[in-house]
Amino acid sequence: MVHLASFPAAQNVHTKHTYALQAKAVNELPSTPNNDELLQLYGLYKQATVGDNTKAKPGMFNLKDRYKWDSWELLKGTSQEDAEKQYIEFVDLLIKKYAP
Repeated sequence: MVHLASFPAAQNVHTKHTYALQAKAVNELPSTPNNDELLQLYGLYKQATVGDNTKAKPGMFNLKDRYKWDSWELLKGTSQEDAEKQYIEFVDLLIKKYAP
């Protein structure tokens, strides 16, 4: 039996496909995740798609954008591939929680 681990390019394609499916699945949950979960999803999504946060920190009166910025900033230094894997795992947990 041949494993995907033997073929890094194939493994990367598999992760990208799974990531895309999970991004779609999280938007179809029957209930909305709580704010902390949404912020974690946002941070992982941004890290996976953009990489490290290079944006200026929003002002203290712009709380929504500041929380989003903080959630992304916490992942600084995480590779985009690792962020994709963490996103996939986190969405799996949310699916179990919100769509049993």
